[in-house]
Amino acid sequence: MLEIKDISFTYSDKPVIENISFTIAKGENTAIIGESGCGKSTLLKLIYGLYNLDSGAISYNEKPILGPKYNLVPGEDYIKYLAQDFDLMPYITVEENVGKFLSNMYPEEKKARVQELLDMVEMTAFAKVKAKFLSGGQQQRVALARVLALEPEIILLDEPFSQIDSFRKNSLRRNLFKYLKDKGVTCIIATHDSTDALSFSDETIVIQNGKIVAKGDSRSLYENPANKYIASLFGEVNELQLSQIIDIEDDEDVALLLYPHQLKVVDNAIMSAVVKQCYFKGSHYLVKAAFERRAIFFDHDSELEHNQEVFLMLS
Repeated sequence: MLEIKDISFTYSDKPVIENISFTIAKGENTAIIGESGCGKSTLLKLIYGLYNLDSGAISYNEKPILGPKYNLVPGEDYIKYLAQDFDLMPYITVEENVGKFLSNMYPEEKKARVQELLDMVEMTAFAKVKAKFLSGGQQQRVALARVLALEPEIILLDEPFSQIDSFRKNSLRRNLFKYLKDKGVTCIIATHDSTDALSFSDETIVIQNGKIVAKGDSRSLYENPANKYIASLFGEVNELQLSQIIDIEDDEDVALLLYPHQLKVVDNAIMSAVVKQCYFKGSHYLVKAAFERRAIFFDHDSELEHNQEVFLMLS
């Protein structure tokens, strides 16, 4: 089990990570989400041992993970960290990059291992190509294969799909997270993409200003966000009062956080809005509308006219 206990860290005067605690069981996939600058990447670096903690402790199976103050070379052999800069060797081939840290004593096993990883990241066709000739997304896929080569027990991924196109990203995510589950590898992924959390993570941790503000099952956090900040990390969100949507008594009024799919256009209702923009999403349109001098968003199956008045109800 990976245990993070009351850790804090400061770059200068302002704390970047403040009193963070959580545990992750072996083989679980945990997503770390939050706005840019909230401390996601720093947290991964602390777990890897790149920085010294101001306070608290990090351990794996009750063995401490220590920073550069205690280790000449930061990091533990059983942990691999994929940063946003891929650190590939530009003048050697893709297969050489992936197999760089594998032993040469058993060449056939090494070759099979490299082939397995290149298949997983869909880079087999580029095995003989030097890394310097690859696109950013291709380099990212090679870097991912390389950190998996020595079969780590823990893998830390910092925005691992950020430069990969949507088609490849979806396929790669399915391949990668299935591979990690099959191998029992513990994974922590810092991400801005809610799909990483909702579709593939066992648990999601939400960070704001260096602190954990929510932690739990990914679906539960999505369906029952405690505040607008948490809900907004999963997409557009509307902050409304129930009385703005339906007729109720004053003492029954409550605040609601509603995603666009939770509002629908009806023939008549007490809530009306004026359409300002429509964004085609493939299966539907995301509509931006003006409601009481602010913007709200809802989904609709067809495009609506600019400045058209519509009535909205809970879907």
